[in-house]
Formats: sequence, structure tokens, C-alpha cells
Amino acid sequence: MPVTQLDASAALIVIDLQKGIVAIPTNPPTSEVVARSAKLAAAFRERNLPVVLVNVTAAAPGRTDMKRTPLAFPDGWTDLVPELDQQPADILISKQRVGAFLGTTLDEQLRQRGVTQVFLAGVATSAGVAATARSASDLGYHVVFVTDAVTDREPEVQAFFLARIFPRIGETDTTENILKQFEA
Repeated sequence: MPVTQLDASAALIVIDLQKGIVAIPTNPPTSEVVARSAKLAAAFRERNLPVVLVNVTAAAPGRTDMKRTPLAFPDGWTDLVPELDQQPADILISKQRVGAFLGTTLDEQLRQRGVTQVFLAGVATSAGVAATARSASDLGYHVVFVTDAVTDREPEVQAFFLARIFPRIGETDTTENILKQFEA
């Protein structure tokens, strides 16, 4: 379903498009997500709207049923991909949780800028994107999922979140449609 409204103060949040993560096989490929996210970032910057670039630098504490290997990232693993063309005005959020809000200054930074709507892109659809979206919704932001600018390892998980989970949390639309709305 297309975005019904572009708020005057919207922000783009790009989740975990960093060198170590984009190397992981996904469907659709991360290369497509990176290209679309870069287009969106340029459009937001042209309109002086905030661009938030998120990277993960550590794992959340706690026990899980699935064995976790201790994270010792190699040099450069947490660096954002150059295609995003990080600018000095961009907000960089380094997280140690799945979502980008918990344990960071993201909410504070968005509120200082009067942001009411967030557009989400990045990886992984079922993890970082979903967790960030749930927090954004709980905090009262209007959430928009850029459906062709998110990806996951498993195609069926990707499809399930896009069809069943995300429409319950926010609105969904494509990069092309969002860019057209910006131009209108």
C-alpha cells in the first residue's frame, strides 16, 4: 500500500549496511538494497531531511537457545558501505542491540529535529529493520517500510514480514514511489 502522506519532518533510517553484513547472502541481494538506500539517502539530503546511518558494533547480552559465537569483528567489518556516501550532517548510530533505538541516542536526536515520520531501509528485514520499526512505532513515529530496500537471508521470511508483519506496524511502499512523491 502506498504511503498516504509525507510528513514535513521525515527521516530515513538505514539499518546495518556495513561492510561485514552486506557480504552475507540475502534475497534480494544486498547490492540492490544498497543502491536503493543510496538513492533514498540522496533524496532526503536534497530536501534537508535527516539521514540516519546505523551500524552494529556488538551483540546484545543475554542467553539464547541458539549458540552465539563471541563477536570479534575484523578491521573494517563495522564500516558503512561507501555507496551510502556518508555526509557530515548524517546521524551515525552505532548499536549493540538488534534495534537502533534501545541503548542509543536515536530517539533524542530525531525529536530534537522534530521528526514525526521514519522511512526504514536495510538489513535484516526480520531483525534490525523489524526491531527498529517496532520501537519507532511504540515511540509514536509514523513508520514507512521501503519494501524493495530491505532484505533478509531467507526469501520466505522476507515475504512473510513484508506481507503480514510490516503492514501492522506502518505503511509500505517502494523506492520509486517514494521518490515520485518527493518530486510531486
